[in-house]
Amino acid sequence: MDVAHDTLPDDVGTLQAMLLAERARQAELVAQIEENKALEAERIRLEAEVERLTAQNERYEHIIAQLRRLQFGKRSERMDKDQLQLALEDLQQGLAEIEGEEEKDDPQLKTHRTRQRREQRPSLPPHLPEVEVVVEPASTICPCCAGAMHVIGEDVSRRLDVVPAQYQVLVTRRPKYACRACEGQVVQAPAPARLIEGGLPTERMVAQVLVAKYADHTPLYRQAQGLARQGIEIDRSTLAFWTGYAAAELKPIWTLMRQELLRSNKLFVDETIAPVLDPGRGRTKTGYFWAIARDDRAWAGPDPPCVVYTYAPGRGAEHAIAMLEEFSGVLQTDGYSAYKTLAGRNRQVTLAHCWSHLRRKFFDLAKGGAAHIATEALRRIAELYAIEADIRGQGAEARAAARQDRSSPLIEDLKAWLETQLAKLPGRSPAAGIIRYAMTHWDGLTVFLADGRVELDTNPVERTMRPIALNRKNALFAGSDEGAHHWAVLATLVENCKLHGVNPTAYLTDVLTRLVNGHLQSRLTELTPWGWKALLQN
Repeated sequence: MDVAHDTLPDDVGTLQAMLLAERARQAELVAQIEENKALEAERIRLEAEVERLTAQNERYEHIIAQLRRLQFGKRSERMDKDQLQLALEDLQQGLAEIEGEEEKDDPQLKTHRTRQRREQRPSLPPHLPEVEVVVEPASTICPCCAGAMHVIGEDVSRRLDVVPAQYQVLVTRRPKYACRACEGQVVQAPAPARLIEGGLPTERMVAQVLVAKYADHTPLYRQAQGLARQGIEIDRSTLAFWTGYAAAELKPIWTLMRQELLRSNKLFVDETIAPVLDPGRGRTKTGYFWAIARDDRAWAGPDPPCVVYTYAPGRGAEHAIAMLEEFSGVLQTDGYSAYKTLAGRNRQVTLAHCWSHLRRKFFDLAKGGAAHIATEALRRIAELYAIEADIRGQGAEARAAARQDRSSPLIEDLKAWLETQLAKLPGRSPAAGIIRYAMTHWDGLTVFLADGRVELDTNPVERTMRPIALNRKNALFAGSDEGAHHWAVLATLVENCKLHGVNPTAYLTDVLTRLVNGHLQSRLTELTPWGWKALLQN
């Protein structure tokens, strides 16, 4: 307190009051200084947080730019859906690396995210076995009184663990029994039937090889490498023999499923390339997988969904005719001319065409610059899809009635608008070509208006072709026409397991076991994926 002595009061009480006031002022100054220090520390912390978030946003923006380029960039930069999944995996790994680095530097952030992960993580299925690990403190002696402490509660966490694939040798013993009193009387249980008599694998082992190849898209040579890492030397050619042998055993089920589909009155059909090795020329030739599919779930139909693949050495109309000669009803396809030839020869087949294919043409046109026509066409087609979303799951009659009431006027307006646009366009313009495509296929595009079973597009069968494409990318080609036939048979069973939520390993193991033990051919329907599922539930 800087006060002149001659100005100080003589009264002690006043002096004490002045002293107290000065102390209070000094305390206030100290508090303000401390507050300023805290504010400065907070400012520094916030600046560091802003810097961290800015860097994080820059990395996120880089990842988003990569995603946009992969999906919307130039054709040479874009990836198909399967390649995009692989790219997404790498980008997601990058995001995880960012989060890991952030959590190392910020314990509070790590605690917050730990709580979020615990709340958001998926639940584990109840059938998994549990292995308990109890983590005890270093000492349970009370540090205060040295007495024994007792349990008052516990924290429990559950994490998903894995036991690496464990191969085992199944040793089957068949004791022989003889009578001591009677000569020559010997009894012995008959040997259990095997898929490959005298061979090495159990039915479950063969099923595992099939699922790895046709569900997980792991070529046989890679499976052989995996077995070798376990010390099991099995050549790829041996695995191929197992696969072909199993395909021969399972083919009657494939045949039954194909016959059932051909008895349906509404099918989807599509085809995709199947490269096949041509040893005579030292390169591959182009075969095709044809898929026929039934999926009546959209209109609550009674028949189970099903897809059957068939291999053919070409894509000509003769293959479509041979494959579908027993079919009569509505066949939903893209605009491929082979199906028109089929319908021309088989008057019992009605073609329903795919709006998704037409929509893709307009979408590509919009990217090419003719946006005013393409955008309007896409908007009108989107209105049709919105109606379909509203009526999905309703019965066929209700869907047909709703389409007559809501979709039919839109279709009439769309046709009139397309004809008007076509009259204005140069004859060789891309837009004119697409509109002529629509007019050429108009009858097939409008079949859905009167038939509630018909979908707007062929997406149900196109989705079933993706596993074929994935296997083709990994395996590159089939080794022969016979190998392609095996591929078709086994891929059919695996894909139908997916359609019906069936574990393909369990299914193939049990079905192969039943077949080699003489399952009656008259009860073969029980061994289709949907029949097998019902059999287990009963």
